[in-house]
Amino acid sequence: MQKTFEALASTPRRKILAYLSEAELNAGEIAARFDMSKPAVSQHLSILENAGLIASEKRGQFVYYRMIPENLVNTLNSYVQEVCPVSRPLKRESAELSGKSDRQSKGDRPEPPSAAGDAV
Repeated sequence: MQKTFEALASTPRRKILAYLSEAELNAGEIAARFDMSKPAVSQHLSILENAGLIASEKRGQFVYYRMIPENLVNTLNSYVQEVCPVSRPLKRESAELSGKSDRQSKGDRPEPPSAAGDAV
């Protein structure tokens, strides 16, 4: 998660993600949209790729980039669940349910849900 937020901390990298949100672009097409050197754009692309936010594919002499929206959504969702006070009890209940399903598979009877757990 840390790599994702470090990658998103940069305005050029957020712009690159916006450009890749609807289309695949090669490195040259991305660089043409910025007033910076191609090596600088390449560094930004590398950071985004290392964070798992974009993927690259070499086709002939060009490298094409595309966004991986699932990774961004999952990272942001995990972050929200960590900091959101509403999500904490739900995550705790989920962990408990996971433990209950382990007991069920061993033949134990599940515990009935508590009244406090029903009032979410």
